[in-house]
Amino acid sequence: MAKVTSQLGEASTVPARSGSCGRSRSVVLLVSACCAVAASIASVDATELKMELVNAAEFSGKQPAAHDISPLSVRLQVLLARVHFSPGEIDGKFGENAKKALRAYAEAQQLGSGDQVTPEIWQKLTVDNHAVLSTYQITTKDLAGPFLAKLPHKMEEMKHLGQLSYTSPREELAEKFHMSEELLAALNPGQQFRQAGATIIVTDAAAANGPGKPDRKVNHVEIDKVRQTVKAFDASNHLLDFYPATVGSEEKPSPTGTLKVTTIDRNPTYHYNPAYHFKGVHAKAPFIIRPGPNNPVGTVWISLSAEGYGIHGTPDPGKVSKAASHGCVRLTNWDAQQLAMEVRKGTPVTFLDNSG
Repeated sequence: MAKVTSQLGEASTVPARSGSCGRSRSVVLLVSACCAVAASIASVDATELKMELVNAAEFSGKQPAAHDISPLSVRLQVLLARVHFSPGEIDGKFGENAKKALRAYAEAQQLGSGDQVTPEIWQKLTVDNHAVLSTYQITTKDLAGPFLAKLPHKMEEMKHLGQLSYTSPREELAEKFHMSEELLAALNPGQQFRQAGATIIVTDAAAANGPGKPDRKVNHVEIDKVRQTVKAFDASNHLLDFYPATVGSEEKPSPTGTLKVTTIDRNPTYHYNPAYHFKGVHAKAPFIIRPGPNNPVGTVWISLSAEGYGIHGTPDPGKVSKAASHGCVRLTNWDAQQLAMEVRKGTPVTFLDNSG
């Protein structure tokens, strides 16, 4: 059993699942103050989107809207995700994370360093002319649950739950297709997502990871503390993956220098130590929060070689890169899962203090 002590002096043990770092074993999951509890996703009205308009959306010289869902923004985000420049949660808006992904893509393609769409960037992305929206038939498995009637806001209330499941089929389906619940609802007006056999419209962001693709092995990872991003490179220093991230905070900054991946734990259990003194948590005794996509560290934990630090998922993908993490590195669950498949024990992870 490996043992690492968190920033607050607490080591938390979790059973590793088969396949973590290549074999079954017991590992220690460090859950320090880096892990925030998810907030409920607010429902926001959006203009009805037509599948054919989104799939045919073209850049005409006008930048997509930052705060409104638009066909162009949906297509842009999906195309970026397909080439491994993740916009985080695909929400159909040209917001902060979409701009980060676009800027990284432009730099990688030597097409400038701005965060605006240009004809050259658009032409490069749209070499992939496959539809960015497709249809999906809801299955009985999608509806099987179990689902939480409500996700508690207080951590103490989570300790009584058998697992931190999704709260609804809509939440599960949105995460399955890397979308916001708002966008999923906007694409499917009037749909309750509770009928097996019903056909819905979803984003198709995983085309670049289909069968026949060569194995992607990450040689080293760079975490930019200023830009709030994660980049994964191969042995030739070719950029394989880009992710928006939440990296530390002013109160609890992330480390500087190079660490290494030590363990990978999928479906981690969250262990709370009252010495953490989380705001709003009044428990006097330790407790655990069981695994699930709404667990405070999401569905995967990549432990690093400094005490209390790791890269992990989140129950609230809409807040990635928009809220402090108190030292750890937070990605969407699907981005954390992708990175966990490509790194291994010993992979160097460098924290950068400036973007150069």
